[in-house]
Amino acid sequence: MIRTLISLLSLLINHQNSEEELRRMPESSSAAAKKLGSDQPDVREITPKSQHTKMVTSADDTDKKNLNKKLKYGEISVPIVYGSMAFWLGKKANEYQSHKWTVYVRGATNEDLGVVIERAVFQLHASFNNPIRVVESPPFELSESGWGEFEIAITLHFHSDVCDKTLLLFHHLKLYPEDESGHMSIKKPVVMESYDEICFSEPSEGFFARVQNHPAVIVPRLPVGFNLPPPVLIEDVDKRKRGDTKDNPLSQWFTNFSEADELLKLAAARQQVQAHIARLRRQLSVIDGQHQQLKPTSDL
Repeated sequence: MIRTLISLLSLLINHQNSEEELRRMPESSSAAAKKLGSDQPDVREITPKSQHTKMVTSADDTDKKNLNKKLKYGEISVPIVYGSMAFWLGKKANEYQSHKWTVYVRGATNEDLGVVIERAVFQLHASFNNPIRVVESPPFELSESGWGEFEIAITLHFHSDVCDKTLLLFHHLKLYPEDESGHMSIKKPVVMESYDEICFSEPSEGFFARVQNHPAVIVPRLPVGFNLPPPVLIEDVDKRKRGDTKDNPLSQWFTNFSEADELLKLAAARQQVQAHIARLRRQLSVIDGQHQQLKPTSDL
């Protein structure tokens, strides 16, 4: 049985080595990993960075296609994070209002997503008054209070030159730590976030020209000599500053989805697995030695 465990753990190390090569964050979100300290939240749950949502633009409307000529190569990628943050109300908590929480969609590096997303629709539990909430401008977030956990549906609507389809996301609102014996704090929230990349295939030249220098967007390289039409701006600098989440009061609790952060986590996990394998090998060696001692000596 111990040999089986060693084999399984060895496979896990090989899987992690492969995962380390495959999992790469965009250059715009490669900030250094944060050190965990006393100011970090009690619970931080993060889904693996394997999400990759591909948006395909409809080509049914001939007039629109003529007005928005498509780039037949590459794709535009927008890294996003969607999640929630919940604060326990402490002495102010009652049977129906135990937590204050915020659900949101933000740029992976806290840049303004208003350049791509036109509005976000949050569908709450049916017990809330007006359970369908529409946020028409960034930052795309919604705050409420309650006592229960439930699934929130988030529908993203894009600007007309981006995509004529919507993107539906689902997020589980988390209020309580996984460890039920854990101490709840009014100062440290329970955080649950997911990373995703929205990819727009064959983007229009107008869309490309408008976002090619925006920090929230990753664009492909164009052939030498390729000329784009003049960009049509749909936002101004002041709106962009209001739309980013860098100065958001919750930003201190945001997860840092960076390549360096992921490499540190993988290295720590690998060390734990290797240490466990070493302990099992020592135990196996002891057991083999005891087995040899118990073998009866053959008569000469």
